[in-house]
Amino acid sequence: MWKRKFLSRFFIGQYLRRDSASLISANRKNAVNNSAITILSSQFTTDRSYSLQFVRIFILVAVCFFSSCNSPYTPKPPGYFAISFPEKKYQVFNQAGYPYTFEYPVYGRVVKDTTFFGDPTENPWWINIDFPQFSGRIYLSYKVIGDYTLEKLINDAFNLTNKHSVKASYIDDSVISTQNNVHGMFFKVEGDVATANQFFLTDSTKNFLRGALYFDATPNQDSLRPVNDFLVQDMKHLINTFRWK
Repeated sequence: MWKRKFLSRFFIGQYLRRDSASLISANRKNAVNNSAITILSSQFTTDRSYSLQFVRIFILVAVCFFSSCNSPYTPKPPGYFAISFPEKKYQVFNQAGYPYTFEYPVYGRVVKDTTFFGDPTENPWWINIDFPQFSGRIYLSYKVIGDYTLEKLINDAFNLTNKHSVKASYIDDSVISTQNNVHGMFFKVEGDVATANQFFLTDSTKNFLRGALYFDATPNQDSLRPVNDFLVQDMKHLINTFRWK
């Protein structure tokens, strides 16, 4: 009898332990599965967050790109080196034997001109005023009325200026008349030309002088404008102080 009770209790205990073990194992599996579901859910939430962030960045870049493509392009103007100009001071040119006198800047240097396109000058009164710091030069060529007619000398001066009309945007001429009985014409040539400022002076009876400012540089109106504007003041000072002897 007791054997029967023992065996029944034994089998019931074994069954309960096995059932308990199965229940614990099942609970563990459920916990693992629930954990996996939680991890997967968290991973999905994280991946979704990264995806949304990527989409926002992409949209922002696209908007910036297309807005920049639609904005008007503004080209930058070319830049040039700043030029330091000296103070305006003048000295007198009054060499013996020369039929004229005038004032020129102290930063200029008067040099006797001895050749004209490789040939000797027709008289000893041709000179140049050099400006080494600007690579510029004012050519002054003197001619005697009588060797040439005044009409021919004036026509030659106009023709020499008009040679630049191919590259000139326009040519402006203004009459010169000073209290020293000096008359003539000043030419302002706009454009990428070899010489932008020219003039001629005469007393209409004996003397005729032509002047032109050149630079030892490729003609470029924009880059040469500051120096041209600076030296043209000296040319006009030369004209206003010019006298025939």
